[in-house]
Amino acid sequence: MIDQKNAALAALALRLSLGVMYLAHSIILKYLTFTLAGTAQFFESLGLPATLAYLTFAAEALGGIALVIGFRSRLVSLALIPVLLGAFWVHSGNGWVFSSANGGWEYPLFLIVISGVVALLGNGAYAIDNLLGRAAQPARA
Repeated sequence: MIDQKNAALAALALRLSLGVMYLAHSIILKYLTFTLAGTAQFFESLGLPATLAYLTFAAEALGGIALVIGFRSRLVSLALIPVLLGAFWVHSGNGWVFSSANGGWEYPLFLIVISGVVALLGNGAYAIDNLLGRAAQPARA
């Protein structure tokens, strides 16, 4: 049974943590730590176009902001799954745990699941969509 009194707060906690993770990976990791040029070089070393690094940065930064403020969380979390699938692909040969050399694949896989859960739950409490009259609608089958 789901505790309806706390479900909106649980969805909020999940949405915020996912949004902050995206902001940390875009702003702190790709922009401040590795720089966008360095991130583009890394993407190229994987055989990916450099442009994809900039698109990934933008998707993570804008998606992270959208999730933190609660703007279209269902759509945003689904739209960011391809980014996570790319991260899963990059780490797939590194082993199971994140302490493996170059990080393991379990964290991107976990984030894919969390993104799916946010898509199912919706915004939760304290979302800008709630203020704009776009309260969480049940997912259609």
